[in-house]
Formats: sequence, structure tokens, C-alpha cells
Amino acid sequence: MSDHREVSVGGGISVEDQSRWERVRQRLRAELGDAVYNSWFTRLELERVDDKSMHLTVPTKFLKSWVQSHYAPRIKARVANEFAAVERVVIDVRSSARKAKVREGAAEHENNAPASLFADKASPAPSQESIDGAASFRRAARSAPRTDNETFIGSPLDRRLSFSTFLVGPSNQLAYAAACRVAEARPGDAPIFNPLYAHAAVGLGKTHLLQALAHASNDNRRRAIYLTAERFMSGFVSSLNAQTSIAFKERLRAIDMLIIDDVQFLQGKSIQQEFCHTLNALIDAGRQVVVAADRPPSELETLDERVLSRFKGGLCVDIGPLDESLRMKMLNARIAAAQESQPGFHVPPEVVAYVARTIVTNGRDLEGAVNRLLAHVTLNGAPLTIETAETAIRDLVRSQDPRRVKIDDIQKLVASHYNISRADILSSRRTANVVRPRQIAMYLSKVMTLRSLPEIGRRFGGRDHTTVLHAVRKIEELVSKDKSLAEVIELLKRILSEQV
Repeated sequence: MSDHREVSVGGGISVEDQSRWERVRQRLRAELGDAVYNSWFTRLELERVDDKSMHLTVPTKFLKSWVQSHYAPRIKARVANEFAAVERVVIDVRSSARKAKVREGAAEHENNAPASLFADKASPAPSQESIDGAASFRRAARSAPRTDNETFIGSPLDRRLSFSTFLVGPSNQLAYAAACRVAEARPGDAPIFNPLYAHAAVGLGKTHLLQALAHASNDNRRRAIYLTAERFMSGFVSSLNAQTSIAFKERLRAIDMLIIDDVQFLQGKSIQQEFCHTLNALIDAGRQVVVAADRPPSELETLDERVLSRFKGGLCVDIGPLDESLRMKMLNARIAAAQESQPGFHVPPEVVAYVARTIVTNGRDLEGAVNRLLAHVTLNGAPLTIETAETAIRDLVRSQDPRRVKIDDIQKLVASHYNISRADILSSRRTANVVRPRQIAMYLSKVMTLRSLPEIGRRFGGRDHTTVLHAVRKIEELVSKDKSLAEVIELLKRILSEQV
């Protein structure tokens, strides 16, 4: 094993392995698209690399089962490209990997963990109740290993994500102030902003703000639960399979504050109906609801109108792009954190200023820049200059160039794949050999471009936005049931991504 593998940046993972793993993640994002990647891969972490095995971890059994059943071959193939010696990829649940420590510190875990929603009894035969649009989630929930007395709790909270570590600037000041006001409320106080809805692009701090709010509320003796949309969906489906859905609803509605992250991923008619009932019950009972998404409520076309109406009736705050002064603050904070484990790590002020001017996307890219600078210093042993920093962060700068897929390209590719003309897709023909490709093209236009539903409809022969929405929902439903169609959709996505 080379000396490079012995140099690590905390956690026992070498800088070289971490860099390779980041390339694997970037490749998966490019192949799968942001929506799929953000749903299933953002919490997939590298734990260690042995001689021939790579060990990855996720926070929940449901997520482990879903990733293994849907993406294991793809992950293994991408890992093989970067880690030639790795022959086996193992995915574990983080909480399971630390069971012994959890048992030893049970009291501390009880004090710090989010409120429990329900405990499963011995699992009876799965319920036959149908969940529209959520069949895939049910299959994953059934296949996930289960144990007696297994407790479903909120999504994991990171103690580092607190109000004290949240850096405030003009772009997030209103959202920060609103979250602090909500956190300051005492048990029994009537909510001021209900629901509080925060929206921001990826990496601008909305998850940090929500987790800080959960920590502060629990410290303030208010029963707060933080859930991702995926966690809410898996909990609802699991409760149906275990025939404990009534207990799930009752315990969820008994809390003081419900915090839902990434609500744009909430899928399935029955799941959205249950979420709407829960939302109404909490708000009507004077309980606080906080929601975050990657876009404002008016752009969440796939969500139930009743849910959107509730969102619009509260306070909606936007977390905007990071200004240069805030990027400087974030860089200095991350450099200071890195220096705790690597005291010799020094970044000259002119290099910090250069990175702050160059990386303008989000906080995660800034963190990635610090990691690359740290790797450069640790591996090369040379002082940092603007020239060396430019080389170190080159891939991040390139990644900022927007990869735009055009609706015209989508229409041409789909038409070619199904051996019809683009004019057929734009026409009013209703024959089966034209309708399905047209729906697929509309679906791809929705998930691969930033165009709104009305604009997509106009680009497809002046159709109404409801026609586009129907097409999107229809293809989502078919993809969850038809493996061959899902493979065709993924193939078309890859081709389009490689063309830009």
C-alpha cells in the first residue's frame, strides 16, 4: 500500500480514498441526475476501504434496502473505476454499526435523540392496502430487515448543525431570524409563523437551519421531530405494513413541532393525503410546522393543492445565493475546523479571497474547496499560492458551468428512439405509438430542465400545463412498475446528460 493511503483527514479515511470517493459521487450524480441523487445518495458515506472491500453507510435500514435493491450494481461499477483493488462494496446502517456504543450510552442517547414516533410490534403479514404512486416504497419497506421493538424515530440530527454555527449574511438573515423566533417559543405558546416555509437551492443552508431549530426546540423542552420527506414516506408505508398506521398518526400529531425537509420529494396520492391531514391537525391544534424545499410553494406542481394552500398561508422565506462576504466567513470557519485535526494547515488570506471570488455556487462546494486545499498541503507539502489553489479547485470551477438540456434535444432524442418524427410528438395525434413517447418527452423536460409546466406545454404544441402534469405523473407511475421502461428512461437521461 502506498504512503498516500496512510495520510488521512479525520475518521481514518485517507485523503486519496476520499478524493476517489468524491469522484464516484460526482459520476453517480451526472448519471442519475440531481433529483435521484439528492433523494437517495446524499447520505451515503464512505466509512473505510480495506484491501479488497469498501464499506459504505446510510442512516436507515429503509435507505439501505432501497439503494441495495436499485443501485448496487451501478455503485459497484463506479467504485471499480476509481478503486481498482476493491472487489466488494458493503452497505451498512450507521446506527447498526455502532450498536455496542449505543447500548453503553443508552441514557445519553435517550436525552439527545429526536422524539420517538412509534415502536413496531412483531410484524404481521403485510397489509394489502394500496398506496397510489408508492408501490416501490412499500416493496423496499417489506424487504428491509426488521426486529421486534424496533423504534422509528426522526431522521438523524447532527449536533454540529446548530444556531451557533450557522453563519448569517444578507441572503439568509430573514430565514435565520424567523427560525430563531420559532425556536424561542415556550411550550404552550401560540405559533407566530405557521407553517414556516423555507426554500433554497442545494447547499445554501436550509437543512442546517432546520436541524438547528430542532436542537433548540428540544433543548427548550418542546417535542420537536425532524423528518426528511423520504423518512416520512417510509414511516407511513411501514406503519401500513405493520398495521400500526393509527398509532403512527396519533404519535406524529402528539408532538409540539413537526419539521419536514426536502418536501419536494413527497410522492404518492395516499402519502400526500396523510401528510395533508397531519398538517391540518397540527396547525389547527396550535402546533408548529416547519417545512423546507428547493423551490417556492407555487412551483411544487406535483403536490396536492390543499397542501400547497397551507404552505402559502404561512410565512415563506427564501435563502438566496451566498454573497462574497458570507462565502469568506464560511471558508474561514471550515479552515479553522480543518486546522483542529491538521495544525500545520495554513491558507494565506489572498488564497481565501481567491476561492471566495471563484466558488460562488454553495456551501458544499466551499467545503469541497477546503478539502482539496488540505489534500494539496498534506500530500505535496508545499505552501499554498493562488496558482496552486487554482489547480486544486479546478474541477469545482468547471462544475459551476450550467449543464443545460434543451427541450428541443429531448424531443428529437425521444422521437428518434421510438422511430417517430418530432412533428408527431408536437401534433395532436392520439395513437398509442405517439402518446407514450410524447408523455416521456414531457416527463424528461420536467425533470431535466428548469422550465415550468406551462412553458413545457407551450413547447409541446401549445398544450395546457395540466396535460404536462398528467404526463409526468403517468410516467412516474409506470416507471415504478415497469422495469424495462425505467431502464429506457435512465438511458435517455444519460444520453442527454452526455450531450451537454
